[in-house]
Amino acid sequence: MSSPPRMTMATQAVLRALLEDPTRPRYGFDIAGQAGIATGSLYPILARFEHLGWLDSYWEDTAEVQDGRPRRRYYRLSTNGAASAREALDRVGRRVPRAWRPAGGTA
Repeated sequence: MSSPPRMTMATQAVLRALLEDPTRPRYGFDIAGQAGIATGSLYPILARFEHLGWLDSYWEDTAEVQDGRPRRRYYRLSTNGAASAREALDRVGRRVPRAWRPAGGTA
C-alpha cells in the first residue's frame, strides 16, 4: 500500500470537505469551493487520493449534461477512504479554518 499523502493545509481542507458527507458524489468545482482552494490545486490532490484507493470516481452520464457544459467527473470517499481520511486528520491534529484561503488562490 502507498504511504499516506502529505497533509498540507489544502489536503486537509479537501478531506474535511469530502468528509462532511462521505457517500455523496461531488464534482471538482463543488469540492474546490467548499475547501477554499483553486481547482488547479484540487485535481492533483484528488488524483493522489484516488491512487491510494481513498476515492471512487466516475464520469457523469452524457444524458445528465445540461446547458452545453462539459461532463462532470464525480468523486466520493470509499468506505476505507473515509476511515483513512479521518485517521490522517486525527494524526495531524490541526484544524483548517473555514475562511482559509491559499495566497492568491480562488475557487
